[in-house]
Amino acid sequence: MNRTQHMVPSGIVAAVALWVCWISYTQQPADAFLFPRLISTAFLLLALWTFGKAVLGLSKAGAGLSMQMMSNLAPGLLVAGIYVFWAAKTLGFYAATSLAFFALLSAYDPAPNNSARTWIRRLLITIGYIAVMYGLFALVLKVYTPRGIII
Repeated sequence: MNRTQHMVPSGIVAAVALWVCWISYTQQPADAFLFPRLISTAFLLLALWTFGKAVLGLSKAGAGLSMQMMSNLAPGLLVAGIYVFWAAKTLGFYAATSLAFFALLSAYDPAPNNSARTWIRRLLITIGYIAVMYGLFALVLKVYTPRGIII
């Protein structure tokens, strides 16, 4: 049972990594996908390595995921799913990333939700994160990000 609890999640991650890597190598224009190709290839290699360790029984990563851990991960998985399959293309990369980052920060930040200071800090962190993302993609790498309704 312990081996299966390592093989199934690592197999799913390896399959998703393979899909993302394949998409990054088949999309055009090729110049815009240089960074995603590098990152997706690295993630694919790491995912395959982890899956291979799980198949061989060499994983020493605990006893798998409990229901409590899954309930802790559920908000993040929901936000990530909405972001990947709808928001980034519909709203645009920067708008969707801002909303997703703010939602994740709000869901997992242990600070009290009834304080205005907490919400202002979360907003400032989100703005800073998006500024870094814009600087990295638009100014340094000069790659196009998905455009949508907003930006």
